[in-house]
Amino acid sequence: MGTFVITKRLNGSYKYEFNSRKGKAILISEDFELRFECEEAIEALKKAVDSIFFMRFKTKNGKMYFKVIVSEKEVAVSRKYNTQFLMEKGIAEITRSLHISEILDFSFPADVFPPAEDIFG
Repeated sequence: MGTFVITKRLNGSYKYEFNSRKGKAILISEDFELRFECEEAIEALKKAVDSIFFMRFKTKNGKMYFKVIVSEKEVAVSRKYNTQFLMEKGIAEITRSLHISEILDFSFPADVFPPAEDIFG
């Protein structure tokens, strides 16, 4: 089962990735100013799983990728794949497990725990 992972970029905006069950990123969203906008976009994507259109592309150096289109709007871009077979496996993972995937939020600061010096002296 795939997983959505919310993270915060260095510029302060939020993004989500949809990762495969092996932890490899399949697609990456656009930037969102607020975290709740990112969460709403994930929920909207999960509800629209039946109406997703995958637009396939090939780069100049032969890598393949796709864009996720919902209601004529681009919502995410996939990672680059070496073969069309791997790209199709990524698309199959999305259609199979997108609607039942969980959301992990890693957008909080990394300093959740106190410094080691405070704990161990």
